[in-house]
Amino acid sequence: MLAEAVRPRALAIYIVDTDCSVREGLSRLAESAGFEPRPCKSAEDLLCKEPVGKGACVVLDLSDASLRKPEVRARLMVVATMLPVIALSAADDLQTQRKARELGAKALFRKPVDAAALIDSIAWLTRETRPR
Repeated sequence: MLAEAVRPRALAIYIVDTDCSVREGLSRLAESAGFEPRPCKSAEDLLCKEPVGKGACVVLDLSDASLRKPEVRARLMVVATMLPVIALSAADDLQTQRKARELGAKALFRKPVDAAALIDSIAWLTRETRPR
């Protein structure tokens, strides 16, 4: 019991995907890597949770329909200034790359995502902000 009290808090990973099975799979992956998954069914859902916290990260599916709303995009760009955003997409074309950049994403992965590469990217992007 005492060991739990001194264990560092796990890094929160906000997983935003409209597909429940993808959210569950990425949540299991994040948990197995020692992160604390916080699944969100849309970008709007993410924004309702007000993601803040030193060392947190957002994994965002670019096909989320709520990203078409200007107010959601604007608020998400504010989040991206505080937390690293990793974009996911089934496409890897110039339009998708531009969309990821516009939303402040630090990385873009094509689905299906290579699990090790995604975990490595999360670890790399959060290394300087991770709680100690």
